[in-house]
Amino acid sequence: MAESWVAERLEADGWRVLGRNWRGGGHELDVVVERGPALRFVEVKARSADDPAPEESVGPEKQRRLRLAAEAWLQARGDARDIAFLVALVTLGSDGSSSVVWYDDAF
Repeated sequence: MAESWVAERLEADGWRVLGRNWRGGGHELDVVVERGPALRFVEVKARSADDPAPEESVGPEKQRRLRLAAEAWLQARGDARDIAFLVALVTLGSDGSSSVVWYDDAF
């Protein structure tokens, strides 16, 4: 649910979704988007409002796996442009509401 919500938010902001739940290099990319020359590999983390430190959920091992998946994406498409990783930390409220904090070029 959080991944769909993030993809919709990015599309509303002018990004074009190129892939969702893409697997390659033995790993997965949640969402891949582009806007002009910018390409972003988006990692979506959904947490409850009482999670004390959601930023820690994308640690060094997760970053390594995301880099491997991104390399596989680029190789599969012959794409050589500069990329960045965008982390979307989605907070799910007990009342059904959602909010997001974006970390562009997160690592």
